[in-house]
Amino acid sequence: MKDLQLKIHIQECQMEELSEEEQFLVQKAIESTNNSYARYSHFHVGAAILLENGEVLPGCNQENAAFPAGLCAERSAIFAAGAQYPDVAIEKLAIAARNAKGELTDEPISPCGTCRQVIIETETRYQQPIRIILYGRNRLYTMDGIKNLMPLSFTEF
Repeated sequence: MKDLQLKIHIQECQMEELSEEEQFLVQKAIESTNNSYARYSHFHVGAAILLENGEVLPGCNQENAAFPAGLCAERSAIFAAGAQYPDVAIEKLAIAARNAKGELTDEPISPCGTCRQVIIETETRYQQPIRIILYGRNRLYTMDGIKNLMPLSFTEF
């Protein structure tokens, strides 16, 4: 038997350590939490993506009484990009959330497994990693590519 070690690379930072462009993207993700429909979980998630052409698209979670019928913030933004700009790669993705009290979360939240798989497929489609920024009031996490959150990913090749 052989032990394998997988390495991931995630940076912890504060908002002011991000570039102006990234700070703007995080602010758009925070604003998107206000458009979330989270009647059941009361967990409002917002996302914002930056495309290679400079367009910024928001996303937010949309819940439904039939739970599988809802959609996460990350996927709503990614799918909107695919519908509106199918030939333009996503460069960056920022994610933020508010709790049931309406407060921004203290700690960064990360995408669910389904969203991670969609991000992997998007990176594969455009042949480049997406810079991911996870917001929390206490700290932010940044990483270059979703494989830092899902190193043993499922891809067709």
